[in-house]
Amino acid sequence: MDKKPIDVDAAYGLAGPEQSRALYADWAETYDSGFASETDYILPEQVALVFAAAGGRGPVLDVGAGTGLCGVALAKQNLGPIDATDISPDMLAQALRKDVYRDVIEADLTEGIPVPQGAYCGLVSSGTFTHGHVGPEALPTLLRVARPDAIFALAINARFAAASGFDDALHRLQRGGWIRDLRLPEVAIYGSAAKGIHRADTALVAVFAKV
Repeated sequence: MDKKPIDVDAAYGLAGPEQSRALYADWAETYDSGFASETDYILPEQVALVFAAAGGRGPVLDVGAGTGLCGVALAKQNLGPIDATDISPDMLAQALRKDVYRDVIEADLTEGIPVPQGAYCGLVSSGTFTHGHVGPEALPTLLRVARPDAIFALAINARFAAASGFDDALHRLQRGGWIRDLRLPEVAIYGSAAKGIHRADTALVAVFAKV
């Protein structure tokens, strides 16, 4: 059966984990050759570069890893070992084929990640914190699995950041002494070859360290 073409607006319109699993089950096999290639999707590389520049190191958890594009970008920066977590087993199956991950972990970020507390020295994410996906409610889950001084580089769709209160949530964590050295550089999500109404979309990369 032919797979559905990637539709960013359909992804942005998701409502709940079951819809997410169903949509990405349809798109997993064609995500890289369809969406990522056709839209010149550069956000995973952007996140990996920001993480490396911030002094990020492994072990790294790639949050909402999808088919593993950010993991590949991290491996090119000689960062690892890398684990992947995602709500979609179909996307994780594609990620495993890239041979850059030590382990893959199926998890709903709103319910927790089944790994020990303080398991990671770095956490990255590209494409998960956006419309129809996950908001700032997942931040405590991520902090639980991070060691003290762990470096984070989490891409947040810029429009979603404002609408969801992500910016405020991060600043509250910093004021509360949970994180430090917060920066929010803005990067392009798509490259110069992108077309369509989302071609100029940007993301804020929340860069910080756990206290």
